[in-house]
Amino acid sequence: MKAIVVVDRKLAIGRSGGLLFRIPSDLQHFRRETLGRTCIMGRKTLESMPKGQPLPGRNTIVLSKSMPEGVFWEKDGFIALAVGSREAVYRALAEFALPEAVVCGGAQIYRLFLPDCDELIVTEVEDEADGADAFFPYFQGEFELREKTESVEENGIRYKIARYQRKTDETEPADGGEPQAGSAEDGEP
Repeated sequence: MKAIVVVDRKLAIGRSGGLLFRIPSDLQHFRRETLGRTCIMGRKTLESMPKGQPLPGRNTIVLSKSMPEGVFWEKDGFIALAVGSREAVYRALAEFALPEAVVCGGAQIYRLFLPDCDELIVTEVEDEADGADAFFPYFQGEFELREKTESVEENGIRYKIARYQRKTDETEPADGGEPQAGSAEDGEP
């Protein structure tokens, strides 16, 4: 499982139920990363989508206590369904044999599923948004940077796209040689 998010310098992601930043090329990036996959989101995130509908070309699981459970949308071989618990998300992924899951927000959903994510795709805006009221959980201690784009500017917003991988107990020597004494692979602490 992976998560995709746009954050500012303080990990802010939203204000009053909406996005903090509108970056057209990042929306295209989001499309490429989620197309053909399964988006996991909360009800408020669904409502923030165009026309409050699931995005085409993706399966969608909406975790909500207020929506009736079950399939509520079908189009071109894709479905959207509402479930009421974290466990029900995993049951739905298995029951419907849904493809790779991408956590798409909001803040509560990110907090709930971050422990299950192996990869984070983070658009890092090089600024601080005013009035933010939703934040992505602190993750730097559990993930390590795998790659990051050069800084670009669009519509007056400077940002980079970074990919983080969950840290593992196994450490690979940088030179491809044998593990060093004291590494996880030799059984010593």
